[in-house]
Amino acid sequence: KPFGRDYESSETLSKHLSSLFIESQIYRIDHYLGKEMVQNLMSLRFANRIFGPVWNRENIASIQVSFKEPFGTAGRGGYFDNFGIIRDVMQNHLLQILTLVAMEKPVSASAEDIRDEKVKVLRCMQTLTLDDVVLGQYIADPNGKTDDSRQSYVQDPTVPKDSLTATFCLAKCTINNERWDGVPFFLRCGKALNERKTEVRIQFRDVAGDIFQGQCRRNELVIRVQPGEAVYIKMMTKEPGMTFHLEETELDLTYRSRYKDIVLPDAYERLILDVFSGSQMHFVRTDELREAWRIFTPLLNEIETKKVIPLPYIYGSRGPKQADDFCIAHGFRFYGTYKWEKPDNEPQ
Repeated sequence: KPFGRDYESSETLSKHLSSLFIESQIYRIDHYLGKEMVQNLMSLRFANRIFGPVWNRENIASIQVSFKEPFGTAGRGGYFDNFGIIRDVMQNHLLQILTLVAMEKPVSASAEDIRDEKVKVLRCMQTLTLDDVVLGQYIADPNGKTDDSRQSYVQDPTVPKDSLTATFCLAKCTINNERWDGVPFFLRCGKALNERKTEVRIQFRDVAGDIFQGQCRRNELVIRVQPGEAVYIKMMTKEPGMTFHLEETELDLTYRSRYKDIVLPDAYERLILDVFSGSQMHFVRTDELREAWRIFTPLLNEIETKKVIPLPYIYGSRGPKQADDFCIAHGFRFYGTYKWEKPDNEPQ
């Protein structure tokens, strides 16, 4: 879980560890770095010529990294209320994914070269403020089908009744470098939402000189981390038949369809094996951790000092409507006309 609560406490822990061990002996586990599709991000980016020329501000409109859980705290509120969704998920898991999406090509595939590039990206990121986020806290769904869904966050017996802890957060991050200047990176996470899903959604810019009378939709590259590992590209094609209408479809690599007999190891299994093998590629270095807390600590202090009241959202919804409005206001385009068809053997 979070290595510290903020920049200062994290630094204290790191200094204590460094008095006992050298950096090459320290393995800070973020289990999301052990997930198949997170580890595949580097391969997709740097082993495929087709992505390199378009991976920049000239072609990409926005990038969204999402983590959604369909359940509430369910009795874990005592732990969760002390940390909140930003410390629990965003400052570590989602930020780590962001660095892999945004970093420059490393000199080699060695652990140190990769981690050097991740740190460079973090150093280009501005600290977050309240103006960059939308905070939410789930309330009961009176028509919910389960006891959990008919209970708000503060009705959890392990949560203080006056808690202002956010169970949802949307944050807009900016990276001030030549590749990403002006491209919003949205980190979105929450509990008691409408589905279980973790994904990276890269939305490309509009087609220049559209000749199809507004039928074109933005292309998207989606990396589905869980459930059901997949990579697919949303694209436009001619609707089959006599007409010349366009429709959205996808180029799809769904792992359960393509790799039928493969059993993917658990994230912790991979990482523990890496420890035994002495590989630090998928572990967080001290300077990387320091930069992560530098980005989030001012925001966390501001939230707690000002006692910010999170926006209510109904258990089982997408989260606060203001979050979608915020994304649209900052360049994300949502059409609502496309739905990815899961294969028959795809988990829900």
